[in-house]
Amino acid sequence: MYAIVNIAGKQIRVEKDAKVKVASLKGDPGTKVTFDSVLLTDDGKNIQTGEPTVKGASVSASILEHGREKKILIYKKKRRKGYNRKNGHRQGFTLLQIDKIETSSAKKKVSPKKKAKPEKTEKKDSE
Repeated sequence: MYAIVNIAGKQIRVEKDAKVKVASLKGDPGTKVTFDSVLLTDDGKNIQTGEPTVKGASVSASILEHGREKKILIYKKKRRKGYNRKNGHRQGFTLLQIDKIETSSAKKKVSPKKKAKPEKTEKKDSE
């Protein structure tokens, strides 16, 4: 079973017991977090898509650690002008352990189809 969840503005595919790196979230390591903005769930038999989110679905996770990614270098240069700039950036992340994916147990009720009414034919008087 997997779900696609909106976490910190990004759509991430998660499964039970998976470890996921996401943008920095508030909370100490060991705390539990839940995400209610589930966009899609799939249990192998049924796929539920949200409009925009699946009602009654949520994903529970626990924070394992906070950290920073490997440094990325940004270098700007304009040739023959003597202009060059070097800058670095390290993006912060939070490592999550997905505990469980809950879906709504209530199934959608299918309304019975309405029968088409027979067309009325008007009889014209032949005079």
